[in-house]
Amino acid sequence: MNQLSPKPLRALITGGAGFIGSHLAEYLVAQGQTVHAVDDLSTGSIENLDSLRGNPNFSHTIADVREEQTLAELVDRADIIYHLAAAVGVRLIVESPVRTIETNVGCTEVVLKMANKKRKKVIVASTSEVYGKNELVPFREDHDLVLGPTVKARWAYACSKAIDEFLALAYWRARRLPVVVTRLFNTVGPRQTGRYGMVLPTFVRQALMGQPITVFGDGKQSRCFSAVDEVVEALAALAEAPQAVGQVVNVGSDQEITIGELAELVKEMADSDSPITYVPYEQAYAEGFEDMARRMPDVSKLKSLVGFAPRKDIRGIVSAVIEHYRER
Repeated sequence: MNQLSPKPLRALITGGAGFIGSHLAEYLVAQGQTVHAVDDLSTGSIENLDSLRGNPNFSHTIADVREEQTLAELVDRADIIYHLAAAVGVRLIVESPVRTIETNVGCTEVVLKMANKKRKKVIVASTSEVYGKNELVPFREDHDLVLGPTVKARWAYACSKAIDEFLALAYWRARRLPVVVTRLFNTVGPRQTGRYGMVLPTFVRQALMGQPITVFGDGKQSRCFSAVDEVVEALAALAEAPQAVGQVVNVGSDQEITIGELAELVKEMADSDSPITYVPYEQAYAEGFEDMARRMPDVSKLKSLVGFAPRKDIRGIVSAVIEHYRER
């Protein structure tokens, strides 16, 4: 008697029409999984899913994740949930703090509630922003979170995502709901928009259009940029790792570059004549805006759990974004 092959895993992606969500959908479908994306298109775009249009293993629903009846039905049909729906981008956070808090906390609350009813595993996408003003670099998952005062809206995003983490881990400890919290570090790549303050697509667009490349602050602040195709690969690997359940895991690259150096690199690789201009934070956002000097992950836990390590360097990442914008 022939042994039956395992049934393909059915994945639900909240925020599935977003930048990361759409890449994750493509990756999972390519791995033979059945994927359903739900997104209200507030920051995502249906065009991000064009490559999956007509694929029998993909479907989508346009809806707010906080619509409990809709989400309950989608969760019921899934084996695993990737929760990526969130308000994203520094500019959106500063300009729309109410939306940021309500979206991040409200969506996560509903996702965990519905998942718990059917005992479905949840991969929760958090952010490196939760480390706040901690100066102990590289950031490790058990480091303290150091946030600024509540009178500065800039910290609303970090705080709301920290609440998401606390809630997810509470579901694991109190109700044994299998969850994995992933802290993503500056994920970039094709299809990312600079609309909400994402630095790399903004630099690339400015360079290709011959506009001034605008660096906020003194440009000495540093970040570690992660290729989106590698990030979604890591998320999928963590989803399949039983040892990752109940864990908080940094996901990203540990290659550091200053924002000023990034502007110079984009200008060089785009063969652009754009000048690089420096704009004070107070002019770009609001008086008293605070930023982190460095944001670098310790990725040893990710490596130990799933054997994953980022492979792409910053030049390869920038090249992919430039090529994407030129094609458009």
